[in-house]
Amino acid sequence: MIAQTLEKELDLADWQVKKVINLIDDGNTIPFIARYRKDVTGSLNDETLRKFDERLKYLRNLENKKQKVIKRIDELGSLDDDLKKRILNASTLVELEDLYRPFKSKKQTRATKAREKGLQPLADIILGQEVTQPVEKIAESYISDEVKTTDEAIQGAQDIIAEVISDNSDFRGKIRKNTFFTGQIETKVKDKEISKEYDTYYNYAEDIKRIPPHRILAINRAEKEGVIRAKITCDIDEVLKYLSRHTLKNISNIPEKIEYNRHTTPIIKDSIEDSYKRLIAPAVERELRNYLTEKAEEKSIEVFAQNLNQVLMESPLVGKTILGWDPAFRTGCKLAIIDETGKVLDTALIYPTEPQKKVKQSIKTVRDLIDRYDINVIAIGNGTASRESEEIVAQIIKGTDVEYIIVNEAGASVYSASELADEEFPDFSEGERSAVSIARRLQDPLAELVKIDPKSIGVGQYQHDMNQKQLTQSLDGVVEKVVNEVGVDLNTASYSLLNHVSGIGKTTAQNIVEYRDENGSFTNRKELLKVKKLGKKTFEQCAGFVKIDNPDYPLDNTTIHPESYEVTKKLLKSLNYSLDDVGSSNLKLDNLDLESISQELDVGIETLKDIISELKKPGRDPREDMPKPILRKNVLSIEDLEIGMIMQGTVRNIVDFGAFVDIGVHQDGLVHISQLVENQYVKHPLDIVSVGEIVDVKVLDVDLARNRIQLSMII
Repeated sequence: MIAQTLEKELDLADWQVKKVINLIDDGNTIPFIARYRKDVTGSLNDETLRKFDERLKYLRNLENKKQKVIKRIDELGSLDDDLKKRILNASTLVELEDLYRPFKSKKQTRATKAREKGLQPLADIILGQEVTQPVEKIAESYISDEVKTTDEAIQGAQDIIAEVISDNSDFRGKIRKNTFFTGQIETKVKDKEISKEYDTYYNYAEDIKRIPPHRILAINRAEKEGVIRAKITCDIDEVLKYLSRHTLKNISNIPEKIEYNRHTTPIIKDSIEDSYKRLIAPAVERELRNYLTEKAEEKSIEVFAQNLNQVLMESPLVGKTILGWDPAFRTGCKLAIIDETGKVLDTALIYPTEPQKKVKQSIKTVRDLIDRYDINVIAIGNGTASRESEEIVAQIIKGTDVEYIIVNEAGASVYSASELADEEFPDFSEGERSAVSIARRLQDPLAELVKIDPKSIGVGQYQHDMNQKQLTQSLDGVVEKVVNEVGVDLNTASYSLLNHVSGIGKTTAQNIVEYRDENGSFTNRKELLKVKKLGKKTFEQCAGFVKIDNPDYPLDNTTIHPESYEVTKKLLKSLNYSLDDVGSSNLKLDNLDLESISQELDVGIETLKDIISELKKPGRDPREDMPKPILRKNVLSIEDLEIGMIMQGTVRNIVDFGAFVDIGVHQDGLVHISQLVENQYVKHPLDIVSVGEIVDVKVLDVDLARNRIQLSMII
């Protein structure tokens, strides 16, 4: 059942599903399966495998709950073959919950109280709809110390009928589905004074099935902040007609032709209306709001994850000495200089901004640092006093070869106050640590950003309103994917980087660093087996993702897995090469008969392709193909912008309704989804642009009062 569901949902073959389940159950990580088991899975990528793993866990949890529900209902003596079949065929937890609802232990409800008073038989008589005398007459026999009047008896019976209708899984499912496809979500203003950010939703309505994810999240936040009230509406009359058709007896096969029993029909209709308004409608509204929120969160998390992936994959600025500049007013601007390897050479504190405004002194200090350390680039954080700092930097570098760039410092302050920063720079102030972080995230974004909670990197939307567990799992998965895709240098990688390598957790990462500190640099991959608590399984999972610069064994600086070393040597030998030729121009590996070689060496085609690719360019960094950061020498402000101006910028964030582009004026401009491409429907901005991409844009509008810039990529 689970395998068949995964086949259908992910469009996979039966053999692929079985193989992947076995690989996961054997303790293999997703990065390992994606890279080193392509021949086993049919080259399933990381994204598909993560979806597979997530759905496998959900479906297994669903199956476990089905068995528990079946066991519980059987213990109650209420399980029959039809119900068991329906439970086993339930495809979601919601559907399973609908089937289990009538048998769940309930808190004291109006219906349970009525049953305790002995009114269940009266309810059954009314629902039977075969009485020929007034129900009031029948109800007389139910008067007792607890039931004082016939009206009270009938009301109790109605409460039971209402709950019976509410507990009907078919009714619930049909009404939920009908409300989703025909209903609307409506919002009304509650307090205009709280925030004008949500004025769109002061008097607003939209079809549930069409509302985009970002509007659901905006409504949720506005409601949470007390600005609006939101509710789901639908055609109540149609719902009541449906419930009547299926609750009242029919006298023919025509659904609308209902037998009218003058004694019971009015009571049942009242019960139906009560059941819907008091029990079903509020529950369906909660369920649909939860469903809409979950889907909106899933989409936003997906966008967040893709944005994060692109940020982490941004091209490093290699071979440069960088000055990191953490801007501020009262406390001064903190500076840190790092060399080409990221080592901190010096730090400084200057006061070029208000209130001290020691501009001349600051300019002299920075120019001296530029001369002393041969600084190539100044990286300015985009926080408070960034604009003022940029103007001073432009003065400082005038007439030199030095360039500058504004760096997104989101999360730098979080890092600078962390235990990790304290371990790295115990003698530095938080400001100095922040300056180092700003410089390093330009030099090697991945190595620095893995030290920060992904939620603090600033490439999402409404991240604080989402399911934090799901968000964390998704973003951690992205970090893991990118770290393993890029690979790490075993001798220089920080604990933070190693922590995300396939198979390596926090403890093992710490043990690797400790081993390195005590024994010096690793000279080969096999040495990892000497690390405390790093066994053969962990070695298998991580070995291909860690590289060693200038190793004892040439293949240890490639992504070729040690399990393929023998095959690689045989391949080279068959082509009259040796390990000394790896990475050299002597190695000619184009136009090979892969099918023949695969059979000869008894190795899968996909594994063979990866080996050949790595032999051509060992240790290649996939980030080399990404756009390089735009370095600047002159200052541009929002006041300098003119409508129609064509500029180049960097995509900084992507949301459902467009992309925010940094054009170097301290305020990102919005390219609305309608302005991304001409004469083409765009389902989502991610289909057109990616974070970190360099794009040409045209200025459409500049709102100085609200500090907003409208851009277009249609030029």
